[in-house]
Amino acid sequence: MTTARSTPTGTAPSGETPVPPHYPMARQCPYAPPEEVTRVRAAGTVPRVTIWNGVRPWLFTRYEDARVVLSDPRFSADKSRPGYPLSSAVALAETAVTPTLLIMDNPEHAHYRRLVLSEFTVKRAEFLRPAVRGVVDRCLDRMLQGPAPADLVGELALPVALSVICELLGVPFEDRELFRSLTHTMNAIGGTTQTAAAARRELQDYLESLVAVREQAPRQDFISRIAVKHLRTGAIDRERLAAMALLLLTAGHDTTANMISLGVLTLLRHPAHLAALREGEDPGLLRDTVEEMLRHLTIVQRGIRRIAVEDVDVNGHLVRAGEGVIAAINVANRDPGRFGAGEEFDPTQRAHGHLAFGYGPHQCLGQSLARVELQEVYAGVAHRIPTLRTAVPDEQLRFKEDMAVYGVHELPVTW
Repeated sequence: MTTARSTPTGTAPSGETPVPPHYPMARQCPYAPPEEVTRVRAAGTVPRVTIWNGVRPWLFTRYEDARVVLSDPRFSADKSRPGYPLSSAVALAETAVTPTLLIMDNPEHAHYRRLVLSEFTVKRAEFLRPAVRGVVDRCLDRMLQGPAPADLVGELALPVALSVICELLGVPFEDRELFRSLTHTMNAIGGTTQTAAAARRELQDYLESLVAVREQAPRQDFISRIAVKHLRTGAIDRERLAAMALLLLTAGHDTTANMISLGVLTLLRHPAHLAALREGEDPGLLRDTVEEMLRHLTIVQRGIRRIAVEDVDVNGHLVRAGEGVIAAINVANRDPGRFGAGEEFDPTQRAHGHLAFGYGPHQCLGQSLARVELQEVYAGVAHRIPTLRTAVPDEQLRFKEDMAVYGVHELPVTW
């Protein structure tokens, strides 16, 4: 692969692949990044692209470049900075209420992250595995006892993801429709800043009230434990704890639900790999399948965005202070220079080290729990519904081009 870099203006040198003028652009295949961006990665260029509001950030598509962008502290995650390459108008709503970990920089980010790290260890996720398996089994029971075809999103993906995160946080599951609806409004790309901010404010207010309740009458859940350990000492206040819970609740169910439904669809499109899960005895195969699924799908498909607060050299490409950057992790995760399977789905390769959960200080807190959920769902589907198949052709599926996190709106299946 060539190592040629872009010129300062972002135009391709003579003989190289022309750069895409806008980002993102339409894809030819619903499961893959746009071909224009894949060609940019193959050419080794770093183009400057135009996004929805006219801002022109640098687009990084190679694996090693993306790692630098996501780990160098000179790139800020603060969306309120002038020139930040927002993914849509609604992305600005995140700055309208108490900021979450996603848009904090150090030392503030490190302080609040340290307060909750012990809640999201691998050991803690494994402790929760039996409970997760029970949730999956109950959802599969209900789906199998109901009529076919059924919507796998509504019958399995969303109920599993919402049940697990509600149980973890200590949020009443009976309010799940409120969370789902508000999260949808917050993540709809075509919405307005005002509607997204109002939805975020409503959810923040709900969680602040719940924090107050748990502070007075703690239970065995995340909000109670953090309130008892840190709220009373002043290490965190009620508003910040609610913002932390908001991030975990919205991201924890939306991303996992989309990975469940899109992952099951991918397995149905690769029946040999699905059969291997059903027939195999090696638990390592299930783990490798989940890692490969995360790499191959990478449902954060509008890139992780940052803005430089100082000049930064990214493997030979200079980004000036005040310039925005996009790490296209869905493209970087298919970089053949790092992953041999490249564009193909191949659970037999070791996809560990992928960027689906991000990289660096903002790497996803809940990744260990997400892995457990995906492992239990894919194993449950493989073993309990051997005749599962989609009930409509792919061209009738509605993919989430209109949402910040990729997936399918519905997945009709039968068996």
